Amino acid sequence: MKFVVTSKGDHKSDSIKSIIDQYLTDFDLEMDKETPDLVITVGGDGTFLHAVHKYFHRLEETAFIGVHTGHLGFYADWLPDEIEKLVIEISKQSFDIAEYPLLEMKIHRQGLPEPERYLALNETTIRKIEGSVVLDIDINGELFERFRGDGLCVSTPSGSTAYNKALGGAIVHPSLSTMQLTEMSSINNRVYRTIGSPLIFPSHHMVQFKPMNKGQSFLMTIDHITKSVDHVTLFECAVAKEKIRFARFRPFPFWKRVHDSFISDDR
Repeated sequence: MKFVVTSKGDHKSDSIKSIIDQYLTDFDLEMDKETPDLVITVGGDGTFLHAVHKYFHRLEETAFIGVHTGHLGFYADWLPDEIEKLVIEISKQSFDIAEYPLLEMKIHRQGLPEPERYLALNETTIRKIEGSVVLDIDINGELFERFRGDGLCVSTPSGSTAYNKALGGAIVHPSLSTMQLTEMSSINNRVYRTIGSPLIFPSHHMVQFKPMNKGQSFLMTIDHITKSVDHVTLFECAVAKEKIRFARFRPFPFWKRVHDSFISDDR
């Protein structure tokens, strides 16, 4: 089995990375940065997100697992003092796979023949650098509402505990193939009126955001990546056909992780 270990870059994470590299090499596993079967991240959820985006082109062949060296994460679920146990499990070259949905975002822009396509593990957001965001929201080709406010967040189930939760969105179990739309400070008056509640869509639904002015510029995030896009004519969001593959060497109870992250004082 081929593997690669990525690090957050701090001293503690780099030290653990070196230990894992040495142990797995001693077990005759092959280090391969280009075509790994297993990506091991050392750091936190941010480090995990960076690694996933780097290997998005290998989702069908590569599985991911994380070791956290900071606060408890939703993706980096192994502790530094469990390294030897993890390495032994990896050396057996046998593990379960858990597949979770990803989000697809397509951006149509004036002057471009094809839309730009992005994948997100957590969420994508749409904002304006200045002023309010004004968008018509269509669901499966039918106008649902005209939104005006600070912006919109579309999240995956595994990303529902991130920014989506801070906006008042629902926490969704990551085994469900859905996406969630959550508003950021919507304006409701006689002209603009929105549902006000988060919306959860099944995998066969398409949600489109149509700018009122086709020449507008927007500030977007795709997970940890921030980018400015101009001359947008249409945003399209759907559950992606691709899925992320997590390597599981032991049970990973999602609701226990939610409890430990947001409720328990013993962290």
